[in-house]
This record gives sequence, structure tokens and C-alpha cells, in this order.
Amino acid sequence: MNTKTKQLAIASLVAALVCVATMIIKIPSPLKGYINLGDCVVLLSGWMLSPAYAFLAAGIGSALADLFSGYLVYAPVTFIIKGLMAIIAFYSFKLLNKKFGNIVCRITSGIVAEIIMVLGYYIFEGFMYGFGPSAVNIPANSIQGVTGIIIGVMLIKIFEKSKITLK
Repeated sequence: MNTKTKQLAIASLVAALVCVATMIIKIPSPLKGYINLGDCVVLLSGWMLSPAYAFLAAGIGSALADLFSGYLVYAPVTFIIKGLMAIIAFYSFKLLNKKFGNIVCRITSGIVAEIIMVLGYYIFEGFMYGFGPSAVNIPANSIQGVTGIIIGVMLIKIFEKSKITLK
């Protein structure tokens, strides 16, 4: 199997994992969204895949979860936000990893990516429902982000210790 085919197959599997992780636990948030565990796999995709495949795996997997869960209006924005999260996790980790330890870089890159998620949904929901009402989802999205970082860092450490790679 050539390298591109292998990368595409792995990215497809990661997209499926993002979708399942997003759908397995859904806690409704105050303003028509939901808290989920998908962010940990979105971050993993950014840390373990090339930027293009990470963007597609995170974006497609998350958007499919929205489509399958009845959140059709969110799917296009979710595709962009989650794809950007993966790219930001990739590049910020790569940039920071030259100066700091692995865990610090993972946590910091996760924080930057999750801030983009919180801001992205705040802006999107601000246009849909008004910026005042959309602020009620900031705490819920922040909890999802922190949970995603914690689980994502734990998973990447397990993967590294087990010598599991996706590239």
C-alpha cells in the first residue's frame, strides 16, 4: 500500500473515531448545542496526523456527528472549527516542542485549539441567537475543551508509550 493510500485510510479511521467519540456522550448545553468527548480525538488528530489529514479527519468526523445527531445547522461551522482546531494543535505543538517539554506543549497547543473552538461557536451562535444569549454556552464549551485536553493528553501519552503512530 502506498503512503498516500495509507494516510487516507488512517485519516478516515480517525474521522470515524471523532464521530463516535462525539456522539457517544452528548450532554445538552444551554443554547441548542451539546458537550461531548470528540475534542480529545480532534486534538489527537492534530498531534498525530499531517495538517491536511488532521483538518479533514477532525472536520469531517465532527460534522458527521452533527448531521447524525440532528444538528444540521451546526455541521458546516463544526467542520471548519474542528478542522482548524486540529491544524492549530499541530502547528502550535510543532512550534513549542522545540523549546519546552512534551506535556507542556501538548497542554498549551490544546488550550490554544480549544480557545478557537469556544470563540468559533460563540461567534457562530452570536449571529444566530445574539451575542448576549450565545455567551451562555461559553462555560459548557470550556468544560468540553478542558475535558478534551485532559483525555487527549492521557491518550497521546499512552500512544507514545505503546509506540503507536498514525503517520
